[in-house]
Parts: sequence; C-alpha cells; structure tokens
Amino acid sequence: MDVLDLARWQFAVTASLHFLFVALTLGLAPLVAIMHTRYVRSGNPEHERLTRFWGQIYLVNYALGIVTGLVMEFQFGLSWSGLTHYAGDVFGAPLAIETLLAFFLESTFLGLWVFGWHRLPKRLHLACIWLVTLTAYLSAFWIMVANSFLQNPAGAVLQGDRLVLTDFGALLANPTLQMAFPHVLSAGLLTGGAVMMGASAYQLFRRTAEREFFARSLRMGVITAFVGAFFVVSFGFAQIGPVESVQPNKWGANALAGVAVGNMISIGMLLFLATGILLALLKWLPNWRWLHPLVMLITPMPFITVILGWLAREEGRQPWLIYGKLTVADALTPGLTAGQITLSFVGFVGVLGLLAVVDYVLIARLVRRGPERVPLGERPVPALTF
Repeated sequence: MDVLDLARWQFAVTASLHFLFVALTLGLAPLVAIMHTRYVRSGNPEHERLTRFWGQIYLVNYALGIVTGLVMEFQFGLSWSGLTHYAGDVFGAPLAIETLLAFFLESTFLGLWVFGWHRLPKRLHLACIWLVTLTAYLSAFWIMVANSFLQNPAGAVLQGDRLVLTDFGALLANPTLQMAFPHVLSAGLLTGGAVMMGASAYQLFRRTAEREFFARSLRMGVITAFVGAFFVVSFGFAQIGPVESVQPNKWGANALAGVAVGNMISIGMLLFLATGILLALLKWLPNWRWLHPLVMLITPMPFITVILGWLAREEGRQPWLIYGKLTVADALTPGLTAGQITLSFVGFVGVLGLLAVVDYVLIARLVRRGPERVPLGERPVPALTF
C-alpha cells in the first residue's frame, strides 16, 4: 500500500476502535441515571445496587475510551495537516466546543458523581449523573456537527486558500446532521441495552444466586435495546433522503459503502425483530434458561452494526475528505513516508487494540463477579477511635 492508503487505514481502524467505546458510553449513561433516579425516589437498596454495579461497568468503559479518543486528535496533526490548514477554522470550532464545554464538564460531573457517594446530598448527587448523561450527548452532538461539515460543508466560504465560517446556524442546520445525530444516540441505546441483557442472561444461565437482580437488569436491557433498535431503524431510513440530497448516489457508486450500508440495514432489521420478540416474551424470559445463550449472541451485533454504519457514512463520499472541496489525497500531510505512517499505524492500533481487549476483559470480570463486591459507592469504613 502507498502512503495514502496506509494513512486511511490507520484512521479507519483507530476510529472504529474508538467508536466501540463511544457507543457503549452513550448507551449506559442514561440507564445508570434512570437506575439512580429510581433509588433516590424509592430508597430501595436494590436500585442502589443496580446503580453501583452498572455504574462501575460504565466507568471502566469511559476511562479507557478517553485514551482512545486522544489518539484521534493526534492523527489530525500527524497525518492530515492539509485538512487543518484548509478547514481548521471551521472544522476545529465544533471540536473545540466539544472539548471545552462538553467533555470537560462531563468529566467534572462524573468525578463528582464517583466521589460524591455518601458525601453529597442525594438529589444533588443524582443531578450529577444526569448532567454526565446530558454532557455526553452534547459531546456526541458537536462531534457529529464536525463530521457533518465534512459530509456537506455548509456555512463556510473560501477565502484565499482556506475555508472561513460565515454562518454558524447553517453549520447546525446541516441536512447531514439532523437525522444522523439521533441515529447515533439510538445506536448507543441499542448497544447499552444489548450489553445489559447479554450480561444478565449470562448470569441467569449460570443459575446465579442474584437471580432477582439480573432478572431486573435483563428486563431493562431488553426494553432499552428494543427502543434503541426501533429508533435506529427509523432515523436510519429517515436520513437517506437528506444525505442523498447533498451527496447523490452516495452508496451506489462505492462498492465498500454499498456493502456496509446493506449489511447495516440487514443486521439493524434483524435486531429490531429479535428485540421485539424478546420484549413480547419478557414475562417468561428470566425463567427460560434455554433462550439465554441466544440473548448472549445478540450482544456483539450492535457493535458490528455501528462500525458498518460509520464505514458507510465515511466511505460513501470518497475520494473527498470535505465533500466537493478537499480530496483525501490533498489533505494528507506532505512529506510523509510509508515507513513513518507504518510505524505510527502499528503503535496506534497496538495501543487501541490493547485498550479494547483490556476494556472487555475488565467488563467481563465485573459481570462474572456480580454485584457483591463493587467498589463504586461503597460506604466508608468508620475510623477506629481509642
């Protein structure tokens, strides 16, 4: 492969690995917030245990996902300096807002939630996890604003050899953003629900002593996954028209994009059908042990679907990086050699791949261990007095 192909593969692989963390974060955050709300309103200790257990899994995924996101930022300067020179004033604006107003706030409120157990007033503590969810969604919104600009460079004009933002409202009203953003959020709900119901089915299949705990989690996971699948399919079809209005024949002219979108639709419809059947059987599902392995098999499918969706969205506008304005070849950093990009490729992919493995191994261990020993939210041991 030449330098351009290597750089494209590097970004594609690292972005795909990062997206796996993002999808689960967006799905688990509102679920943890809902569990915590139930605990505050009812005072039921079982809801507290649910919040702490699934909150611990959310934290592991969030912490490791942060590192994978940092790698994405490095690549813009290392491999794609043509993009930052040509459109950095426009493309960089939503990314800066995402970092300064969304990500920093999300991290701050998450820290308050993690260390605020038994220290903050209950309702204030609850507000922290809802603010974490809100800022996580805001973060996703600004990332999608930046990505939608690449799909359709609205609100910018060429001045000299650089694009300049002239209409911020047009950037937010981009037709490639309007249905794509709720589509991504719905994919997150589908992913979070699938992980929750798969983990719960695993414990129930093992005949866990925490049967009622995981029966509750299983029901919540199935409902969430069905709602996510319904809206994924709905917003997925709804965005076809707006996207093709600015990128005609987006998926027909590119073989990889066509295959990706075809498989994404097929798996999405299958997930919608499967979660609908599970929802209809929800009353009996915790007791039907023979069905639990099939529930577990559903767990990885949303992860596959989100990667296919990302490939369809990005590959479908090739050879453009900014559609109609800047090609991928022109955005590549001048002077890069195949050896340099190969070295960074191996380094980035190695680190991100290792983090992904660590993430899922830790989550699997937490699921296997169950809710008995969860560090998050433990009551502090009283100090000894003499």
